[in-house]
Amino acid sequence: QVELVESGGGSVQAGGSLRLSCSVSGWTYVRYTMAWFRQAPGKEREGVAAVDSSGATTYSDSVKGRFSISQDNAKNILYLQMNDLRPEDTATYFCAADHRISRITKFTLAALFLYRGQGTQVTISS
Repeated sequence: QVELVESGGGSVQAGGSLRLSCSVSGWTYVRYTMAWFRQAPGKEREGVAAVDSSGATTYSDSVKGRFSISQDNAKNILYLQMNDLRPEDTATYFCAADHRISRITKFTLAALFLYRGQGTQVTISS
């Protein structure tokens, strides 16, 4: 059974940094894509960043140059390093994974992933 558990959220001031972690258990697929999404109250879900099993990555325009997605395959952990945080980054962040999505495309951040965690709250104050 696949389980994704996020951690690392919190409250920081604008300009600060946070690193989110997503611990993945029960994952046996060789080809896959994993991603981070976020959702703020009253707003639609937004795909933030994704990485596939080859190491290819993609980012939304709103976070490009500030956020970095990475994975530790040995530990089965997905990370999201967030720098230069802004109040508009405030949201609940979710990690997601899907073995049916084997590589990054221009549609990846809009896709509905099969597995998703419960989320971790990130609050940025000005």
